[in-house]
Amino acid sequence: MQKPLRFISQRTHKVDANAPNTLPKKERLCGKIGISKLLAEGKHGSAGPVRFLFLKDSGNENNRIMVSVPKKLFKRAVKRNLLKRRIRESYRKQKHSLIAKGGLDVLFMYSTKEVLSYDEIYQAVGLAIEKINERNA
Repeated sequence: MQKPLRFISQRTHKVDANAPNTLPKKERLCGKIGISKLLAEGKHGSAGPVRFLFLKDSGNENNRIMVSVPKKLFKRAVKRNLLKRRIRESYRKQKHSLIAKGGLDVLFMYSTKEVLSYDEIYQAVGLAIEKINERNA
């Protein structure tokens, strides 16, 4: 009896070989002071289903991110966590294209009622990074 063939995704995303493909703790925005400063002083924008808020010169040499999926849109934690994982993974694969001197704090907020595929979220996060680079220059 033959084993059934498994479908392998054909995603081809550009990844810089020199940049580490990890998202360590030092690149995650946490703590009341950093988050409240970002919310009070940050610049905001939108890129499709992803809204973003960013603050440059955060006092940290690393770019730090935070991801939010509102409970108002998705009552089930399973769906919220799925979308947060997709956004974090999309950022992790594209973080090398985020250009910032002196560190940048970024908050990504999911703003659509539909659960979008990874590819759609990947494109939206890429667009958000492009817009951040334009406004940060």
